[in-house]
Amino acid sequence: MSAPRTDAPTSATATGARPSSPKPPGGPATAIRRKAASDLKEKAANVRSTSTRASGAGGSSATMLKLYTDESPGLKVDPFVVMVLSVGFIISVVGLHVLAKITKRFSG
Repeated sequence: MSAPRTDAPTSATATGARPSSPKPPGGPATAIRRKAASDLKEKAANVRSTSTRASGAGGSSATMLKLYTDESPGLKVDPFVVMVLSVGFIISVVGLHVLAKITKRFSG
């Protein structure tokens, strides 16, 4: 069995002092905690990987990394296809420019 509990007054209540109560919300301590939490979140968001694969082998930004992941939305096109289409477009513009020069020379 346990010892009987005595309801003798403690030194804090015997002298009339109030027991310690929790701090009211707000104040400078809360502002410091919020600032520390936001700094921690910002620091975690700015962490860069040290591996060459994760950093894009050129230190590219996080936006570039998001564009070339499997989870990114949108059309997925191979870089070789993009290069071929770009060169084809440039060739067609140059060809149309030359064709316009030739037709202008023979028509006038």
